[in-house]
Amino acid sequence: MKVVVCKDYDEMSQKAFEVMKEVVTSKPGVVLGLATGSSPVGLYKCMIKDHEENGTSYKDVVTYNLDEYVGIDRSNPQSYYTFMKENLFDHIDIDPNNTHVPYGSTKEDCEGYEKELEKVSIDLQLLGIGRNGHIGFNEPGTPFDEMTHIVDLTQSTIEANARFFDNDMNKVPKQAITMGIGTIMKSKKVLMVVSGPEKAEAVKATVEGPVTTDMPASVLQNHPDVTLVVDQAAASLLSK
Repeated sequence: MKVVVCKDYDEMSQKAFEVMKEVVTSKPGVVLGLATGSSPVGLYKCMIKDHEENGTSYKDVVTYNLDEYVGIDRSNPQSYYTFMKENLFDHIDIDPNNTHVPYGSTKEDCEGYEKELEKVSIDLQLLGIGRNGHIGFNEPGTPFDEMTHIVDLTQSTIEANARFFDNDMNKVPKQAITMGIGTIMKSKKVLMVVSGPEKAEAVKATVEGPVTTDMPASVLQNHPDVTLVVDQAAASLLSK
């Protein structure tokens, strides 16, 4: 695992963009696994800026998102489908038919998304991390071989996401559909971006702790190609 420590969020976003661009321009039809949340927004802004100023094209790029809430429509402002359109897809030349965001609430919906993923090989999977170490919506205790599935969100995740729902936990969806840890680990390369002191304990456990389902992101120690880009606050507990 390669750890890149940056002074702040903006530098973290720029360094992550450099990793992303190298993959995007490496071959036609590259396949990206994408994430939502506050962590990758700066990276997406860098991608948009580069596209506008340098003409980097995404017309042949194919994307698969990690996860989506269960029980809210795609048109909902807080859906991850809407998030991706507003923060990336609407601002680059990607073909909407090449973008995929999971949707649904049943086992069949999960199996359908997993079958789509089996047809491709993700060249780069972008990840953030939850305070409890979740990746995607794979909460602590998720088996490492789990594929796309429906998950009940933990109270800490619901509380963390309440800021997007008028700070009203009653409005936060209680379930999500997510790529499983087994799905994520099949990607050729993983790029994780993390910022803020509230993530420092999770970062330390991911990099230096035991590999355990109690800390889902720790499984990345077993992946052959991981780049972790963090700001100083998130890296503050690392011993090296």
